[in-house]
Amino acid sequence: MTVSPPPGQATPGIRWPRVDRPRDLARIPYWDAAELSVAIRHRIVSCVEVMTAYLDHIETFNPKVNAIVSLRPRAELLQEAHEKDRLLADGTYQGWMHGFPHAVKDLSDVKGMPTTFGLIPLSHTTPATTDSLFVHRIRAAGAIFIGKTNTPELGIGSHTYNNVFGTTTNAYDPTKAAGGSSGGAAVAVALRMVPVADGSDFMGSLRNPPGWNNVFGLRPSYGRVPSASRDLFLNQAGVDGPIARTALDLALLLQTMSGYDEQAPLSLTEDPTPITDLTGSQNGKKIAWLGDLGGYLPMGEDVLSVTVAALKHFNHLGMEVTALDGLPTSKDFNGTEDLWSTWLTWRHWLSGMSVKTAYDAELRSLLKPEAIYEYDGLATGADGNGPISGIDVYNASVKRSGLYRAFTELFETYDYAVLPTAQVMPFDAQTRWPKSINGKKMSSYHRWMEVTTIGTLLGAPTLAIPAGFNEAGLPIGLQVIARNHGDHSLMDLAHAWEHQTRFVRNHPPQMLKL
Repeated sequence: MTVSPPPGQATPGIRWPRVDRPRDLARIPYWDAAELSVAIRHRIVSCVEVMTAYLDHIETFNPKVNAIVSLRPRAELLQEAHEKDRLLADGTYQGWMHGFPHAVKDLSDVKGMPTTFGLIPLSHTTPATTDSLFVHRIRAAGAIFIGKTNTPELGIGSHTYNNVFGTTTNAYDPTKAAGGSSGGAAVAVALRMVPVADGSDFMGSLRNPPGWNNVFGLRPSYGRVPSASRDLFLNQAGVDGPIARTALDLALLLQTMSGYDEQAPLSLTEDPTPITDLTGSQNGKKIAWLGDLGGYLPMGEDVLSVTVAALKHFNHLGMEVTALDGLPTSKDFNGTEDLWSTWLTWRHWLSGMSVKTAYDAELRSLLKPEAIYEYDGLATGADGNGPISGIDVYNASVKRSGLYRAFTELFETYDYAVLPTAQVMPFDAQTRWPKSINGKKMSSYHRWMEVTTIGTLLGAPTLAIPAGFNEAGLPIGLQVIARNHGDHSLMDLAHAWEHQTRFVRNHPPQMLKL
């Protein structure tokens, strides 16, 4: 059932839910973000009641998983919530996130709070003086920043641990890894410690953590969410994006984070409003199932069994699934033969430079081996034969362009390309990274995440959706790649998938005891 949109929230196409005041206010964190928004706007609950319920919930569950870090004092947060209530009483409504508790991934700045990057000790970190661009937009929508979500050191690696705050563990099994680098964000959403969360993605960081924690994530098209990083033109690999438990919540946060900003000259000028107009119709659309790329990618048996079984849900939505053998090719891209070398050049060049910044800032003694690997890659190159040169970067860009052209041709036949969100299920949290899969040695700390490199190299929007669980009850997801700038179509697919599978609603983490 739906109600009329609250004043100030009359965005076309949004079906706002009906909510009633709960008998037990401790149930507030179990509302979807859209439900919470309606409840606050209609003053069914107060912002102080919301903040109290969430802080109590965090107090119970965060010690089990260590997802939220740098949590601000309760008294300060309750005072800010009281101010949000006063604004509502005076007729001032800031936006759909008015009074929301929100924690920003600890790679982005929130004014007045430290940004540690999982590297710099809090004792050596001064509070940020400004908000990152997307953080400014979330603040303008009414959110209250309660703390940060944990991330690996410098965001490197798909396992969230660092020497500043420790390890974030999985929402479905605290002995297992949460994924990364948006591991804290995905776990916080899965355990209802925040309504929605922001994350970032270079090599699957908005895909693997959601997949391993049974929630939705989106790596948006490059430029959809603007970023005013130090370099504004070359670093077209990392993006910021949303994580949520429902498609509507995912679309609402994406809409909030999106839109052109002159500080980011490559940001998209498209109006983000239609992103939340969800119809869910997928009948007649075609899926290209890439799986393990024709046997090229080593994958855990349960990864393939769970994800292949999930494909039937596309059929139930009236979609046609076709299995393809390997990657599409083009004149300048020879499929799987070129994939890793192309990727490694870009990864060493861009991640190596971010590590170099820390290295030059005399933080080298704090850097983990995975970070040093990227830094050393600047000098050794993808083939180990010498430093990365301008020629190497250009040649890799030509191959990347060839991959894009190959997928442009693929999308003449198919609407989406689909792969698993990782090549293994969540592993032991004490393990740094999988050294082998099915007896095949991994050549680097991130080779087991090669499955995510395709979406990044394409610069295409890539959606992470829940795919189900193995016999041990651990989740895995599917990543769905759409045409360039096809973010809205992915929101529609997420909406249809959510209602078809009900994976999130019907399979919450056991520790919640719903």
